[in-house]
Amino acid sequence: MDIEKPQKPKRLYQVWRGSNRFFLGGRLIFGPDVSSLFLSTFLIVGPSIAFCIKILFVIKHHLRENKNDVVPWYPVLAVAIVLTILDIFFLFLTSSRDPGIVPRNTKPPECDEAFDINTPSMEWVNGRTPHLKIPRTKDVSVNGHTVKVKFCDTCLLYRPPRASHCSICNNCVQRFDHHCPWVGQCIGIRNYRFFYMFISTSMTLCSYIFVVSWYNIVHQKGSVWKAMSCDYLSDILIVYCFVSFWFVGGLTIFHFYLISTNQTTYENFRYRYDKKENPYNRGMINNFREIFFSRIPPSMNDFRAFVEEDEGTVVEPTNHNFMGGIIASSKEKIDIEMGSKNNGLSLPDILRNLEYDEIEESMKYNEGSEKSDSNRYIIQVDENEDERCDGIISKRTKETRRA
Repeated sequence: MDIEKPQKPKRLYQVWRGSNRFFLGGRLIFGPDVSSLFLSTFLIVGPSIAFCIKILFVIKHHLRENKNDVVPWYPVLAVAIVLTILDIFFLFLTSSRDPGIVPRNTKPPECDEAFDINTPSMEWVNGRTPHLKIPRTKDVSVNGHTVKVKFCDTCLLYRPPRASHCSICNNCVQRFDHHCPWVGQCIGIRNYRFFYMFISTSMTLCSYIFVVSWYNIVHQKGSVWKAMSCDYLSDILIVYCFVSFWFVGGLTIFHFYLISTNQTTYENFRYRYDKKENPYNRGMINNFREIFFSRIPPSMNDFRAFVEEDEGTVVEPTNHNFMGGIIASSKEKIDIEMGSKNNGLSLPDILRNLEYDEIEESMKYNEGSEKSDSNRYIIQVDENEDERCDGIISKRTKETRRA
């Protein structure tokens, strides 16, 4: 007789339902596009190594000619190395930590008290879709302002204010800013500080290499064009850093504006706080203090904790609707948050196109027909049983008389 071996407990990262990739036993968490991290590292380290090689050649040239101005080039080389190491360090910190993932629920929340809330979403759900028991949005108060939070059909929870669901990582992230393909990770409340330091350090490194390469060309003998025609490595570095500066520099300035107004990229493009009051804006100084000098909240997930497999695995509602038990295939699943379906119709338009009166009448007719059919069957069975009983009684009566 085979004895079943007890199943070895698994850690949370081993049964994680998001698209993240884990390393070192769940100690490091990356996005699904972690391979882009190698490209970003190459784009930083490659030009930096080329610049350091160029500076070493300059130092060697000055030493050969016994010039006294060789000493300042050593700090130039050291600053380039330090900036490169810092840039890679901030890149790794941004991409390898939990950005602020909100833990999923295994079942929808109990929302009996939600029906007391009078929101436009609630009115629409009750009026149009009586089978949906949970409102799509709920009003919460933030700094004296009413903010709507949405229900996530994948994570089965009401997202905290400023949280959003990343379709790439398949997680709800606190203070979601965006998913950065260059770092291969979501940018949220726990890594936004390091992301800004990464792009600002990249801008500083680009500016530094650009200026020093120009200085090296200008101070060579002869005209500038003659020096550029001989120094191809400096030419390549100047062009590369000029192009890169517009990208990382523009990104740094844009996020400087977002920090000063306490916005996220997602909020800036979606809600347009320049047209209405921002409930999170606390003034420029307090906004910068919140980003750079406040305590980073701890992760809400212990990825190395042992869990029951049914606890850690949350099956996504792809074949049924938790809101009302309506069966639907994965191809026909409606994205409630975006309000759209594959055919491009918004959800309210789909519901308006349904003829609810005809559906109710057809359901009542089907119920009535099923009841009448069952009654006829019962009557027929009763009549057959009566005839059979009468036959048995008459037969026994005849046998008694003969006896």
